[in-house]
Amino acid sequence: MTAMETLDPADWGEFSRIAHRAVDRAIARTAALRDRPVWRPVPQAVRDSLRQPLPVAPTPLDQVVDQAWDTVLDYPMGNTHPRFWMWYMGASSLTGALADFLAAADGSNLGGGNHAAADCERQVIDWLRQIMGFPEGASGTLTSGGSVANLIGLTVARNRMAGVDLREGGVAALPRPLRFYASDQVHGCHQKALELLGLGNRALRRVPTGPDCRMDMAALAQAIAEDRTGGWQPACVIASAGTVNTGAIDPLPALADLCRDQGLWFHVDGCIGALARLSPRHAPLLDGIERADSLALDPHKSLHVPFEAGCVLVRDAAAHLGSFALHSEYLDPALRGIAAGGWLFDLGVQTSRGFRALKVWMMLREHGTARFGRIIGRNIDQARRMADRIDAHPRLVRLSPVTLDIVCFRHDPGGLDPAALAALNGEIMMRLQEQGVAAFSDTTVHGQHGLRAAICNHRTTDEDIDAALAAVLRTGDELTATHARSA
Repeated sequence: MTAMETLDPADWGEFSRIAHRAVDRAIARTAALRDRPVWRPVPQAVRDSLRQPLPVAPTPLDQVVDQAWDTVLDYPMGNTHPRFWMWYMGASSLTGALADFLAAADGSNLGGGNHAAADCERQVIDWLRQIMGFPEGASGTLTSGGSVANLIGLTVARNRMAGVDLREGGVAALPRPLRFYASDQVHGCHQKALELLGLGNRALRRVPTGPDCRMDMAALAQAIAEDRTGGWQPACVIASAGTVNTGAIDPLPALADLCRDQGLWFHVDGCIGALARLSPRHAPLLDGIERADSLALDPHKSLHVPFEAGCVLVRDAAAHLGSFALHSEYLDPALRGIAAGGWLFDLGVQTSRGFRALKVWMMLREHGTARFGRIIGRNIDQARRMADRIDAHPRLVRLSPVTLDIVCFRHDPGGLDPAALAALNGEIMMRLQEQGVAAFSDTTVHGQHGLRAAICNHRTTDEDIDAALAAVLRTGDELTATHARSA
C-alpha cells in the first residue's frame, strides 16, 4: 500500500538536526554582526543562482537550507548591523525571530476565532493602548506596518466624517469633497491612502512647515478657513509624531485643540516617534498624542520586532468596527466553539493574516518597557551627540534641528554650488555603503540636499557614531582633494 503523502518530515529526527543547525548558524552570525560589513553587493553569480527553473522534483532539505544560507541570507539589507542608519527601521532581535518561528509552527490564522493567539493579540493591543495613553475601551489591530495602520486610521476618519454612509454609497455620495491636512513633511503613505480611499491626492492639503520642520499652525487655520468657503469639507488633520525626514514632531496639543474646536478628526502618524513615550526623559515630547482619534505606530521600529509588525489604535471602537465589519454566511460568528469570541478581521482589511502578536508579546515580556525606554533614550542621545560633533566641525553642516533620533547633515568643503554639493555627498554615501562601513541615506530638507542618519538601532554605540562621522570626513576630504587635482 502506498503511503499517504504529507508535508511533514519523513524523519522527524533528521528535520530537528537540520533545524537546530540553522538556528545555531543564525545565532552565530547575529553574535558576530559587528565583524561583518554593514552591506555587501550581491555578486552576479549569486543572482544567477537564484534564477532557476520551477522546481518539480524535491530537493533534500539540508541542501535547500545551505543554498538559502549561501545566497539569500548571506547578502542581507544590513539593518541588523549597528551602523545601519539608512532608513528608519528596527534592528530586529533573536527573540522576535524565535517567536516568528513558534507562531508559524502554531499556524494560527489571526483573522479571528476562539483560540489563544487571538487573545494574545488583544493583550498586545491593550499594552500598546496603555503605552500611548489611550482610554480603556479604545480599539486597535496589528497590521503589516505603518502604511496599513495609517490607511486603517484614515479609513475610519473618512467614514466617520463623511456624514453619509460611504460603505453603501461610496465617495460619489459625498455632498462635498473631503479635505485632509498634513504638513509638507508628511510620509508618502498618506497620499497613497487617500488615493486608495477614492479621495485622490487633491484631498490631501500640505501645510507649510517652518525652519523647525513642524506644521505651521497659522497656515493650517487659514487653509481650513479657505476650504470651508471654497466648497470643501474639512475632515481630518494628520499630525506627524516624528517626521520620517527629520524626526520633527508637529505641535500635538495645539493640533488636538484645533481639531476639537473645528470638529475635525485628529489622526497621528506616530510610526517614527510614538514609542519614545517609553523613555521618561523624552515622553514629554509626545504630549498630546493621547488625545488622538486614531494613531499609527510601528513595533518593528523602536521595539525592534522583526518585520512585519505595525499597529493602529482608534479611540472610538464603534467607529472602528463600523468601518470594516462584514459577516458572510461562511463566516458567521457563534456563541460556542472555534467561531466564538469575535472576529479580528472586523478591524482591518485582511481576512487572513499571521500571528504577529506573539513576537511583540514575547519581546515585551522578556525585556519590559523600561529597557526599551532606555534604549530609545540612548538612540536619541546618540543623535544629539552626532549633531554636536557635526556642529563643532568646520566641514560638516547640520540641515535641521534634532528632536528624536534622526540627523540630517552634509559634508561641505566650501566653494561648491548646490549640484556639486549634492554630488559630493551622494558619492560619500555610496562609498561608505560599498565599503561596508556605514549606511546613511540621502534626503532634501527645505531644498537642501544632504545625508541622513536614522539611529533606530539597539546595537549602536557612541563609538559607531564617531567612526562613521570620521569616515564621512575622510571620504569627503579625499573626494574634494581628487577633484581639486583634476580641475
